Amino acid sequence: MKTIALSQRVEVLTGRNEVRDAVDQRLVEFIAAAGGLAFPIPNVLFSSNRLDRWLDHLRPDAIVLSGGNTIGESPERDATELALLNYAEIQNLPVLGLCRGMQMIGHRAGVPLKRVNGHVGLKHPVTGEISARVNSYHDFALAECPPGFTVLAQSEDGELEAIRHSVLPWEAWMWHPEREHGFPANDVERLRRLIA
Repeated sequence: MKTIALSQRVEVLTGRNEVRDAVDQRLVEFIAAAGGLAFPIPNVLFSSNRLDRWLDHLRPDAIVLSGGNTIGESPERDATELALLNYAEIQNLPVLGLCRGMQMIGHRAGVPLKRVNGHVGLKHPVTGEISARVNSYHDFALAECPPGFTVLAQSEDGELEAIRHSVLPWEAWMWHPEREHGFPANDVERLRRLIA
């Protein structure tokens, strides 16, 4: 099995005075279906300057940036994911960005996000190198394809739904394969090939 560093969303529980990192258990199972063993990354490591040591100790084979949180609402998560992308670029590690993960990849490349309508809580077709019917849970999309990336799929209304880096082994999808009942075989195989 491949060792996969997995980013986590941040949840603030004000009634309990707690800040928690969280990841959907189904995403861990999706990664396992593709031959990976997920290691969730605590967001607090970045603020305490321990993320580099954690990564050096773990020596991940790949990184998955999970969905959840809007960019800017959780500065510790934003900083953690930017550091993970920098690490992945230096180490030439495979990266899969899911939903917010794709947005973060674009954000790092200087591409702004734009608000979109009709992309929350529904399924829709995407076409391109990847043609499928995918779920959608996002209010924001990349305004354009980031420099150095190619478009793998677009929605019928022209929004970017999947991208791949031209040189680095990085790919990103706006959908959540882990939320499907029975993981889509094509998505499992794409991740398996990416982390191989």
